[in-house]
Amino acid sequence: MQDKLTDEPARLAALGRYGILDTAAEGAFDTITNLVRTVLGVPMAAVSLIDESRQWLKSHPGVGVSETPRDIAFCDHTIRAPGPMIVPDAQRDARFAANPLVTGDPGISSYAGVPLTTPDGYNIGSLCAIDTRPREYDPGQIAFLTALGALVIEQMELRNMAERDFLTGALTRRAFIADVDKKISLFERHQRPAALLLFDIDRFKRINDSFGHPVGDKVIRALADLCTALKRPNDSLGRLGGEEFGLLLPEIGEAEAIRAAERYLAAIRALEVDHDPPVQFTASFGVAVLTGSHTTSGAWLEAADAALYAAKHAGRNRVAATTVPNVQVA
Repeated sequence: MQDKLTDEPARLAALGRYGILDTAAEGAFDTITNLVRTVLGVPMAAVSLIDESRQWLKSHPGVGVSETPRDIAFCDHTIRAPGPMIVPDAQRDARFAANPLVTGDPGISSYAGVPLTTPDGYNIGSLCAIDTRPREYDPGQIAFLTALGALVIEQMELRNMAERDFLTGALTRRAFIADVDKKISLFERHQRPAALLLFDIDRFKRINDSFGHPVGDKVIRALADLCTALKRPNDSLGRLGGEEFGLLLPEIGEAEAIRAAERYLAAIRALEVDHDPPVQFTASFGVAVLTGSHTTSGAWLEAADAALYAAKHAGRNRVAATTVPNVQVA
């Protein structure tokens, strides 16, 4: 256990596998934190996750902020031990007496936190109860908090299982849009560039009508497998519905994104799906880079969808971009 408490790169990797940072509020987590508040009689509770430099709160009823620097987070102390951390009176605790979360908002006076431990043994955050007055927590309350902490991890595991499309292994639409939201958040905080590619199979109905739906499914799987093999490790592939897919490309601008789309387009053209005779098909791509006007996932997806429509309208089997429309692929 001690090795996993001190192996920070592996701990961060374990956290990253959940893909939960910077995602929107979710009812399942809010239900747990509200139970903590009700049963323990505290004004604040949180599901807190610790990344490299900050504490980010997935659920935080009663707490007025969604993140803090890591170096002032009570949770950062909680993840360094295998069991609960109890602070009955923060003002009398040398570790926290001068902490700005104690001396200022939200005025923490007492804290009870249990580590959120992944199935492979890494503490990625905590479930905590916070009060604005000094107090003790009895063993029954800590046992209750510990049980709910296990439920938080279970919910995160279930969330991961629900984020993969059964047919292709690509992200589901919900999971892909959550990734889009994270890239928008990074752009707003740190101006990190990203590009969104939307694409679909040209005249897919004709494939289903000519060869049958089982062959149509094989075509969709083959397309997803090809894109998975071609994409970079940090790129995200999502199946948005039917024969429509999305690729999220971090850290690139429009020119690079168009070149990437052209590479995918050429590879799709050359692909043959096993059948008698072999099935070949094409796709159309819309490209939209992230800008300050894309403040929501819906706005960014709409921009890429408009480019995809332009590619379809111009004859299919090509790439179009929002600011460089109808980029023809030779």
